[in-house]
Amino acid sequence: MPGIHKVVAVVQDGVEPIGLGSICEVWGEPPHPEDETPSFEFVVCTEVPGRVRGATGYDLHVEHGLEELDDADLVCIVPKREFLQQSPAVVAAVRRAAERGATVFAHCTGAFLLGEAGLLDGRRCTTHWRYASLLAHRYPEAIVDPDVLYVDDGNILTGAGSAAGLDAALHLIRREFGPRVAATTARRMVVPPQRAGGQAQFVRSVAPADEAETLGPLLGWVVDNLDEQHTVESLAKRATMSPRTFARRFRAETGTTPHVWITRQRVMRAEELLETTDRSVEWIADAVGFGTAAMLRHHFTKIRQVSPQQYRATFSCSDSQAEQSA
Repeated sequence: MPGIHKVVAVVQDGVEPIGLGSICEVWGEPPHPEDETPSFEFVVCTEVPGRVRGATGYDLHVEHGLEELDDADLVCIVPKREFLQQSPAVVAAVRRAAERGATVFAHCTGAFLLGEAGLLDGRRCTTHWRYASLLAHRYPEAIVDPDVLYVDDGNILTGAGSAAGLDAALHLIRREFGPRVAATTARRMVVPPQRAGGQAQFVRSVAPADEAETLGPLLGWVVDNLDEQHTVESLAKRATMSPRTFARRFRAETGTTPHVWITRQRVMRAEELLETTDRSVEWIADAVGFGTAAMLRHHFTKIRQVSPQQYRATFSCSDSQAEQSA
């Protein structure tokens, strides 16, 4: 049974609404009977229960104090406006939770609280690209990567700004409960398939105005047709663009190339099939578009650092695997 049952979100004065909202959406939403997703004991707490000043014109009333962290399985640090000012009591409570083994998740400027608690020392981490250099300067023992959406380092998970908090949370759902639950959660929130953590945080070159229409529908079609062979030329034709324009637009909207993006989607789909079916590696390789088992093993091992067989042995939730484990 996965180890996340009680989830506690920590808010402080200056709380950012999108930061709290993204956490509530993933961990605090009651499950729909048709979804078959887990439910959590979800609590919002603060140092001094009562009124908590918001960052954008409205405040919160929070009934619970920091004692809620004492038995939390997952502690979520909500970003706040004055992120260089941290309460010693909150810092100490979060440090104690991490030291007893709780998973601690912070995205955007919430990472600064983890730095103050010493929880980033010697660890890879990230934050919003705008504040990454400041985080690295303020906490020189932290290994700050400014170019990724999130970093999973054991029981410490950090995410970039705004929407990347959803990516990091969905990654944690996937890690703890498997791809089926993660996909169902994403579908409930009406967000695209989970982006890989190593994807670029932001677009460094903006597409021209006459190229501003989203590639979202095309990307969704590719995910639904991974077994087909895709090239820049074929995708550009489907998007009614020249190959050169399409390649530039693709990088602008995804932060990577079509080949790298499709390879990652194929690996993620292969993960799901390895977890939830007994199909052979050869069959899965063909189903996700790699063609051969050797090609699947090559890309899977390169991206996940384990072979497909090792991954299945660790994460399989198929009926036969469950029977063998019973």
